[in-house]
Amino acid sequence: QVQFVESGGGLVQPGGSLRLSCAASLSIFSMYGMGWYRQAPGKQRELVAAITSSGTTKYADSVKGRFTISRDNAKNAVYLHMNSLKPEDPTVYYCNTDPLLRIRWGQGTQVTVSS
Repeated sequence: QVQFVESGGGLVQPGGSLRLSCAASLSIFSMYGMGWYRQAPGKQRELVAAITSSGTTKYADSVKGRFTISRDNAKNAVYLHMNSLKPEDPTVYYCNTDPLLRIRWGQGTQVTVSS
């Protein structure tokens, strides 16, 4: 069964940084595009960053220049480096494939930005 396990969230002050990690139990992980999604309370989940199997990246306008997605195919892992965090950055972050392939979501990791 495919699983995504996110980690690395926490409490950070405005302007701070965090590095999120996702371990994916996908066979032939390197063949999949991967994405980081986030969901604020009462809002739909949105894609904030994605990386293709060949390493091409794309970002939502709201995080462009602040977030960086990367992957390590040898470890079946994808990362999200977040800089200049803002209080309005939503709270729970998830990883999954991009495009979505109806694979169950993991538990996510919570990011709180507060002084």
